[in-house]
Amino acid sequence: MTPQRTDTYRLGLLAGDGIGPEIVPAAVQCVDAAARAVGIDPIEWVELPLGRAAIDTHGTPVPAETLAALDGLEAWLLGPHDSVSYPEPHRSQLNPSGTIRKHAGLFANIRPAKSFAGSKAVVPGTDLVIVRENTEGFYADRNTYAGTGEFMPTPDVAIAHGIITRAATEKIAEAAFELALQRRKHVTIVHKANVLMLTTGLFRDVCREVGARYPEVTVDDFHIDAMTVHLVRRAHEFDVIVTENMFGDILSDLSGELAGSLGIAPSVNSSLTQAMAQAAHGSAPDIAGRDIANPIAMILSATMLLEWLAARHDDDRLMRAAGLIRTAVDDTVASGTATGDLGGTASTSAFAAAVASAVEASAVEASAVDVPGARPLSAQE
Repeated sequence: MTPQRTDTYRLGLLAGDGIGPEIVPAAVQCVDAAARAVGIDPIEWVELPLGRAAIDTHGTPVPAETLAALDGLEAWLLGPHDSVSYPEPHRSQLNPSGTIRKHAGLFANIRPAKSFAGSKAVVPGTDLVIVRENTEGFYADRNTYAGTGEFMPTPDVAIAHGIITRAATEKIAEAAFELALQRRKHVTIVHKANVLMLTTGLFRDVCREVGARYPEVTVDDFHIDAMTVHLVRRAHEFDVIVTENMFGDILSDLSGELAGSLGIAPSVNSSLTQAMAQAAHGSAPDIAGRDIANPIAMILSATMLLEWLAARHDDDRLMRAAGLIRTAVDDTVASGTATGDLGGTASTSAFAAAVASAVEASAVEASAVDVPGARPLSAQE
C-alpha cells in the first residue's frame, strides 16, 4: 500500500566517521534549500548516534536506540564509517552500514556512475547504474541469520560462506529490469559461472528468467573479470548492470572512478518500505576535517532518497526538489566550481553553498525543470 502524501517529512541523520560530519551536512544544506524551493515544510532531521563517536558514548558503533529509531523512519542519510580503525571487538564485527542494511532488510543497493560535463572522466559519457544484491552472495557477513559467515576451524584455515538464493536473486533482478524500463532498456548480468557454476550460475539463470518477462529490455551477461575490462574500454555503452554483493561493490568503485571520481558516486539502499542514502565511497580519514572532501556523492545520494520518497508518497514536489538539486550540481561543476578530485579548488562547504545557492536561484523556474527519471532508483516495484 502506497503511503499518502504528507506535508512533513522526518528523515534520519547519521553523520558517521571521517569526512562524514562534513559531507552529510553539505547534503542536508542542499536538500533543505530544494525543499524550501518547492514548498515543502522544513524537513525534520532526526540525528542518531553511529560510528566511533557512538562507541565512546554508547559502547557500540550501532546503538540499539539507533536501530529502534530507524524502525520508526522510512528513510535516512548515512555517512561513511571507518570501522577498520575501531577498537576490538568492534573492528571484527559486522560494520555499521552492513548492520543497518541487514537489520532493515535493504536488499537493493543502487549505485549510479555518471560523468559530469567539464570534469575529467576516464571514460567520458559514462552513464550507468550498478544494481547490487545486498543481503547475500560472497560477502560472508551479509548472508547468515546469525554470526558473520566466516570461521576458522584451525589458526591456519579460514572459511567463508558464499550463498545465492532464487528468492533474493529474483527480487534484485526485478529491481534491475524495472529500472532499465526507465532508462535505455538494457540489462547486463555479471557473474562468474565458468568457475562458480552453481552459485553465480544460479544468479545468472534466475536473472535471465526474470528478464524473459521484460521482452522490451535487451539482456546480455559477462564474467566479472571480463566486465572490468569492458568498463575500462567502453563504460559509456552500458546501462543497468545487475550482480551479486561483492562483484557489485568492486564494479561500482571502478565505475565511479571511470566517471570522474569516487567522490561523485552516490547510492541508495532500499527495501519495499525503507531506504538509506549512502555515498559509495569510504570515510577518507586522511582528509577528514580539512574541508576538501567532495560532497557530490552524498548530495546525489540524498537526491536519490528524495526520488524514492517521491514515488512512495506520490509527491511530485519531492521529485521537483530532486531535479533542482541534480541541475544545480551539474551547473555548478560545469561552471568550474569543483573540489580538488575533479580538478577544481573549491572546499566542501563552498561547493555545497554554491549548489544550495543555485537551487535557490532557480526556484522561480522550478515548474520548468526537466526532472530526470519518472521513477526512483530503488526497489520500489
